[in-house]
Amino acid sequence: MKNIGQVALGVITGIGGFLEIGTMATSAEAGAAFRYSLIWSVVLGTICLIFLIEMSGRHAAISKHSLAGAVRERFGFPFVVVPRAAELIVNLLLLGAEIGGVCFAIKLLTGVPIQLIAIPIGIIIWILIWLGTLDGIEYGTAALGMLAIAFVVAAVKYHPPLHELARGFAPAMPHHDAAHYWFLVISIIGANVSPYMLYFYSSGGIEDEWDEKSLGTNRLTAILGMGFGAATAITVIICSAHVFEPLGIRIDHYEQVAFVLVPAFGKWGVPLFAIILGVCCFGAATEVSLASAYSLAQSLGWNWAEDDKPQREARFALTYTVMLFFGGVIMATGIDPLKLTMLTMGLTAVVLPLAIIPFIIIMNDEKYMHEHTNGPIGNTVVVFTIVLTAIVALVTIPLEIMGGS
Repeated sequence: MKNIGQVALGVITGIGGFLEIGTMATSAEAGAAFRYSLIWSVVLGTICLIFLIEMSGRHAAISKHSLAGAVRERFGFPFVVVPRAAELIVNLLLLGAEIGGVCFAIKLLTGVPIQLIAIPIGIIIWILIWLGTLDGIEYGTAALGMLAIAFVVAAVKYHPPLHELARGFAPAMPHHDAAHYWFLVISIIGANVSPYMLYFYSSGGIEDEWDEKSLGTNRLTAILGMGFGAATAITVIICSAHVFEPLGIRIDHYEQVAFVLVPAFGKWGVPLFAIILGVCCFGAATEVSLASAYSLAQSLGWNWAEDDKPQREARFALTYTVMLFFGGVIMATGIDPLKLTMLTMGLTAVVLPLAIIPFIIIMNDEKYMHEHTNGPIGNTVVVFTIVLTAIVALVTIPLEIMGGS
C-alpha cells in the first residue's frame, strides 16, 4: 500500500507539472504555430524533470530533511530569502492561472463568467486542503487525471504522419518567427519543470515516511509519473497541429483550445476538454498551494504537515489560505488567463536556477545524502537544461514583450 501511495504521489505531481493550464496553453500554441517541431522541448524538459523528481524523492528518503529546510541549513537563512520570494511570486501568478483554468472549464459547461466564480473556486480548493489529507488529494487527483487519456485517443485518431512526427523529437532551427519559437521552448520547459513540484513531491515523501527501501519505487515513480504527463503533453501538440495549424489559427484565447478534441469526439469534444482541464487545473492549484506553504514553512522553520489538523500547523495553513485568496482575486480582476499563463511559464524558467542550483549542491553533499549522492550524468543533464533555459529566457522574453505577445 505504501508503494501504491508513492506512485500516486508521482502521478499527481506529473499531473501538476504537465496536465494543467500551462501545458495546455503552451502545447496548443506550439502545435498550432509550429506543428510537431517543438516536441523535442517537451522531451528535454521531461528528462530534466525525471532526474529532479527522482533526486527530490531520494533526498526525502535518505536525508529526512525537507528540501527548503536543507537549503536554509546548508547556505544560511539570508541565502534563501530572494529565491523563496521570487518563487512565491511566480507561484501566486501560476495559482491565479490554475484557478482561471478551472473557471474557464466551468464557463465552457455553464456560461458563467470567470470573474464571478474565481474567488468561490479558490474557497472550494481551500476547503479541500483544510479538511482533506494528502492521501485523499493524491488518490482523487491521480484517478480523475486519467481522463486526459482522451488526448492520446484523439492523437491516434488524427493519424499524424510518422516521419514528420519523428522529426519533432530532434531540435531544429525555426523557419519563421524565431522569437516566438524560442519563447515557446522556454515556456514549455517552464511549464514542465517548475520548482514547486519538487517541494510538493519531497514534502509528500517526508509525510509518507519514505526510507532507503523506497528508493527503487521512487525511481520508477519519477519515470512513470513524469512519463505519463509528458506523453499527454505531446499528444496535445499533435492534436493542436492537426486541428488548428491547417486553418492558420494562432491560439489567442482559451476558447479556441476547447475545440481541439471536437474532430475526434464530435459534440462531446468540448465538454470532455472542459472536464479534463477543470480536473487537472484543480489538482494543480491544490499542488501549487500546498507546495508554496511547504517551501515557506520549511524555509522559516515553522511546523508543517497537510495530514495534521490546521490548528496545529497554523502558519502553514495561513500560507495556503492567503495564496488561494489572492490567486482568486487575480482572476476576479478580469485579467486574460492565457496571457497570464504564458507570462508565468516564461518567468518560471527565469527563476529555475535560483531553486535548482542549491538543490544540486545538496544532492552532492555526503552530509545529507551519505552514499546516495548524485552521479555525473544527472548533474550534467539538470544543470545544462536549467542554464540553457535561463539564458534563452532572458533573451527571448523581452523580445516577445516588445513584439506585443
